[in-house]
Amino acid sequence: MKLAIVDLGYGNIGSIALAFERLGVSASLTADPAALAGADRVVLPGVGGAGHAMARIESLGLADVLRGLTQPALGICLGMQLLFDRSAEDGVDCLGLIPGEVRALDPAPGRPVPHMGWSRVEAVGEATGLASGDYVYFAHSYACADGPATIARADYGVAIPAAVRHGNWTGAQFHPERSAAAGARFLQAFLA
Repeated sequence: MKLAIVDLGYGNIGSIALAFERLGVSASLTADPAALAGADRVVLPGVGGAGHAMARIESLGLADVLRGLTQPALGICLGMQLLFDRSAEDGVDCLGLIPGEVRALDPAPGRPVPHMGWSRVEAVGEATGLASGDYVYFAHSYACADGPATIARADYGVAIPAAVRHGNWTGAQFHPERSAAAGARFLQAFLA
């Protein structure tokens, strides 16, 4: 299997590649449009701000490539947020693959922002490798609204999508590469 991880020049690509290696699949780290288009599976990772990430995607000529992928593809954390129409973070237009806007989480007593740590998920959709009651690791300050694309959610004062699916794209707001057995099952389901 040819697995390509989009290399934007920063972020959590090393730990994501290592998580796939533990599952027996070597990934190529690439920003080459032809390599991404020709891969069997593509992963869009992300750490940082939406504005910077979209600027990198545009400067590398990858926006239309990512929008045009037909093979299974996975956005992780910020990579999931970039799948939506727009992000309130930096007021930036994103890839527009899933309807909706990413907004800042509201802090509250017992719910600091960023949402950082382990939260329990409820599986609500198609098989994802996740089961209701699994704990997964989050590190984010922005989230999309719960909606029709949600296939797993967490409660952080309001329901937030932990995972989404729309067309060939799956997204994980949590970090599967940091989420122990549940994260490994999620990545294995993506590979399958």
